[in-house]
Amino acid sequence: MKTEKGSMMIELTDIAYVRSGTADAKEAVRFATEIVGMEYQGADDGVHYLRADHRHHCLAFVEGESGVLSSGLCVADSDALTRAEAHLELSGIRTVRGTPEEARSRRVREFVSFDDPWGNRFDLVVDQFSDANAVQFSRRAGIVEFGHLCVDAPDVRAAYEWWSTHFNIKISDWIGEWAALMRFDPVHHKLAVFKGSQPGLCHINFQVESIDDVMRSWNFLLEKGVEIEQGPGRHPQSTAIFIYFKGPEGLTYEYSYGVRLIEDDDWVPRYFDPEHPKSIDMWGGATQRVQTQPQVRRPLEAATSLQDA
Repeated sequence: MKTEKGSMMIELTDIAYVRSGTADAKEAVRFATEIVGMEYQGADDGVHYLRADHRHHCLAFVEGESGVLSSGLCVADSDALTRAEAHLELSGIRTVRGTPEEARSRRVREFVSFDDPWGNRFDLVVDQFSDANAVQFSRRAGIVEFGHLCVDAPDVRAAYEWWSTHFNIKISDWIGEWAALMRFDPVHHKLAVFKGSQPGLCHINFQVESIDDVMRSWNFLLEKGVEIEQGPGRHPQSTAIFIYFKGPEGLTYEYSYGVRLIEDDDWVPRYFDPEHPKSIDMWGGATQRVQTQPQVRRPLEAATSLQDA
């Protein structure tokens, strides 16, 4: 696939992880295990790893300043990473190649970091480590996989234009000027951009096995006194049944079931009016903007230690 300028477009193959800074690692890990249900993979040099599927981890808490540090996106191999690095640099987007120690901290073989135009930091990674062991979930939440991640930008149209210019990104649906729901494989959205004045992580999603899992977790969260930000409900765009809830230090989690797959190349993106009461939840439930975890803003050159991005 090529861009309008003729250079090769960067082909994303999957999402990899989120790295989140925490001022209270003990509480962050407790919530991710006891409440969300993830498996704790232990710690290494102040980085705490949480697992939910075949990946070594999909969430890492890094001791230090609170806030999202970086989100990982996968490319196919070393050649693809080198081409991506060259493409970004030629497009005026600064990149930093991770050291072997930094790659080891991320449990990948190689990676390159860059910032989008709004300050969200991403890692393009190669060969994310897999774990052959069955996931030892801390509670029965029904999680089957790390589903998607969402970041903020002040202009979702400009954000989609940027992503689709440089990456194999397609728009699935618009929620007015509030959200661009984007895909690079058949899943309705693996990456989304929501309207926000500052960069940050809007939420991290986990797919679950059934609607029963969503509803069981709803009652569990209520019992534990966890703040439910939205849901249970059903998104008309992806058809997913959802619930969003707030974790420590502003990290929003989502469970969802039944996401739409788009396998038709003739799919026409739809436009949903965010002011319509059922554009977010087709069941008509109360909706509100979920909390964004702010992006830790550091110069890209600073991402050269283990306590980084």
